[in-house]
Amino acid sequence: MPGDADIAAVAEVLADRSRCRILLALGDGRALPASHLATEAGIAPSTASAHLGRLVDASMLIVEPHGRHRYYRLAGAHVADLIEAIARVAPPMKVQSLRDGTRAEAVRRARTCYDHLAGRLGVAIMEAFLSEEILTDAGAALGTPRSQYDRFAAPGWDVSYELTDGGRLRLESFGIDCSAAPRRPFVRYCVDWSEQRHHLAGVLGARVLSRAEDCRWIERRPGSRAVVLTELGAREMGSAFGLRSLETATPVARAG
Repeated sequence: MPGDADIAAVAEVLADRSRCRILLALGDGRALPASHLATEAGIAPSTASAHLGRLVDASMLIVEPHGRHRYYRLAGAHVADLIEAIARVAPPMKVQSLRDGTRAEAVRRARTCYDHLAGRLGVAIMEAFLSEEILTDAGAALGTPRSQYDRFAAPGWDVSYELTDGGRLRLESFGIDCSAAPRRPFVRYCVDWSEQRHHLAGVLGARVLSRAEDCRWIERRPGSRAVVLTELGAREMGSAFGLRSLETATPVARAG
């Protein structure tokens, strides 16, 4: 019979900064070539190849051949969840330069968490969905103050979010598909590692991100999981979701 979970085996794989940088670079669900990941990790291609092999052997990454090139991506959302969970308890990296500080702040303002939005922008969307009654939660229905369960380390106060009928009509009017999907929760949340609050995940979270990209409400930063809100996004997401403080959630970029 198999024994208890061997957490130390996972910790051993993650106990290397280069491998962790590779996982973080893939945290938005993209598939990237080894050369790009070597640059992200700041290591030689030959060294990156050894680290990538270790991550594949540990079932954290999968390989997708494209012609003569090999692309790597996270093995699934469960790996992204693992990265987020560790990030919530990890100390911040020491900022060595202005570039490091700028990138770190951009990630905290707005980023992708596998296939949904996170950071201050993601948390702001979740807050707006609740205040606008697009979503509802069981704790509020029972009269429990959200401060007692919507925070990191709140055992026993977990919450089940549901899309309201009015919320469904409102989101569909902005082109967001609200039909259920098989084998995946429609509405779920992640505890945002930088904000220590909930952001929207699940099928609905992925579709909000997809719609935001299609409508050019957000733009991805090259080589980063950070995203930037456009002027168009500030207007239309404010109208669609009832967000009133998008400018404070993330800086606004002009849509080209």
